[in-house]
Amino acid sequence: MIYTTRKRPLSVFSLVLTSLVVSAPALMAAEGDKNALEKWVLDGGWPMILIGLTVIALLALSVFNFINLTKPKFCPDDLKAALLDHMMNCRVRSAIELAASHPSYVGRMLAYSLPNIDATRPEDLGRDGVEDAIADFTINESRKNMVWINYIALIAQAAPMLGLFGTVYGMVGAFGSLSATGAADPAKLAGDIQIALLTTFWGLLTAIPALVAYFYFKNKLNNLVAESHHSCEELINASIQTVNQDAYLAKIPEGIAV
Repeated sequence: MIYTTRKRPLSVFSLVLTSLVVSAPALMAAEGDKNALEKWVLDGGWPMILIGLTVIALLALSVFNFINLTKPKFCPDDLKAALLDHMMNCRVRSAIELAASHPSYVGRMLAYSLPNIDATRPEDLGRDGVEDAIADFTINESRKNMVWINYIALIAQAAPMLGLFGTVYGMVGAFGSLSATGAADPAKLAGDIQIALLTTFWGLLTAIPALVAYFYFKNKLNNLVAESHHSCEELINASIQTVNQDAYLAKIPEGIAV
């Protein structure tokens, strides 16, 4: 009894494999007149147009985010070095003017937040007000940048739905043919089922890369924003340390090199 239960799956597998091998030449001959575009795209019917639009949108959004989410557009090294020189010498007004003239993320952030520095508070230069301004700027700017990334998430959710729509459309056509003729026309059924399968295939094939691209660009944006915040912290700390240099040196015991 144990032998027969193990033998049956092997027999079924052998039968399926033999059928595929025997029918492969006939299938290849039947599809020999079709090129890859017709076989994998055009035979999917008009629902493939909707999925094709999502593919184009995904490519366009990916290219846009690749160009937009770069370090030179968020926290360029040359601007950071120039701003650090101004802040270390407490030239806050010059730092604001330089930041305002630069279109980068960190430049606009500092131009918005540095005017909140309070020279009447030499112990921290009104750091809390500067950090609040940085938080407000980040909320507004992140919302703008996330719009284009969220569209990728929308594609990742919509593509499988469009594939499912094509699947239902193809199955409705298949059963409509059965009800109209009362008999199964293999050619008609094969065409309707092909629409159902191709749209499902392309819907998933679009959604999976879109999901990967969404998390990739979202993490890249978060990293660039975090790096910009870290640069702002360094600049503010540089000014505070310069203003309170004597107090910092007084805390260091004699004999320790600085």
